[in-house]
Amino acid sequence: MSNTQYPLMQNAADDLKALSGRPLSEITLDAVSEGALSADDMRIEAETLRLQAQVSEQAGYVQLAANLLRAAELTAVPNKEVLQIYDLLRPGRASYTQLIQLAEHLEQTYQAAETGKLVREAAEVYKQRNLLR
Repeated sequence: MSNTQYPLMQNAADDLKALSGRPLSEITLDAVSEGALSADDMRIEAETLRLQAQVSEQAGYVQLAANLLRAAELTAVPNKEVLQIYDLLRPGRASYTQLIQLAEHLEQTYQAAETGKLVREAAEVYKQRNLLR
């Protein structure tokens, strides 16, 4: 993909889908008002986030690209678990061991290597700054 393909909605619309598999072109205000959409129609598909990460990285936004790749990984994680992860990552909420176990869980259960790496990095920083439970 080259930078000329941005924005994705205009230049790669056929590749963009909701989590339900519905093409984004079918997600319209009319479809909302008709009640034709499901909750999964409103959730983004991992591949769409990966495409956006490619565009971001090519434009020089490396940190944004990394965030988008982690977001792509997290699409496989149930919402309730995402909220639990968020809570554990707040300073003073988890022990070092809990954070390492969380990283392993993300990597093994959801193949979320980049998110697991971020949690491991947070565990180390929290340890250095005395922010662990």
